[in-house]
Amino acid sequence: MFTGIIEALGKVKSIEKDRLNVHFTMESPISGELKIDQSVSHDGVCLTVVGLAEGCHTVTAVDETLQRTNLGAWAVGKSVNLERCLPMGGRLDGHIVQGHVDTTAVVTEVLETGGSWRYTFRYLPSPEHLLVDKGSVCINGVSLTVVEPRDDLFSVAIIPYTWEHTNFHALKAGDAVNLEFDIIGKYIARHLAVYGR
Repeated sequence: MFTGIIEALGKVKSIEKDRLNVHFTMESPISGELKIDQSVSHDGVCLTVVGLAEGCHTVTAVDETLQRTNLGAWAVGKSVNLERCLPMGGRLDGHIVQGHVDTTAVVTEVLETGGSWRYTFRYLPSPEHLLVDKGSVCINGVSLTVVEPRDDLFSVAIIPYTWEHTNFHALKAGDAVNLEFDIIGKYIARHLAVYGR
């Protein structure tokens, strides 16, 4: 489990295709602290560390992950948000994040608003993917508060610290991002779909 509070920015150092799988080698300030088999969130995607080298770690994405997320479009040099899993007894500073991306969204607008930024996203809505005003959503692994959700659009406000310490500063209109909807909302939507009340 993760919290959506980014620990570090990594950079894609190399990409190796292996049939339907893709191995990503990342360079990051936390790579030296990782272990083989450890789960790490990469732009909101829970991936297992399969290799270690000095200042780098390697993870593998299977075809299902590549189809559901934006990882298939990653290129060498891409900046990636990283978070290790929450330790027992740790603080839940963001919200409950599983690292299981539900879908992708596209940035439609980025507005600088006097010291902060407002990002608007478009996605394909479904009954099980609920957004509520002032609720939580995870975008590229970052726990954020939903602003004005409507049909297939919603916005988030980004403070300077988040803008500087995540890859949000590199996002522009047309970019694809990974979305994970709030797990509590997903359970409620599933219950209503199955039991109708």
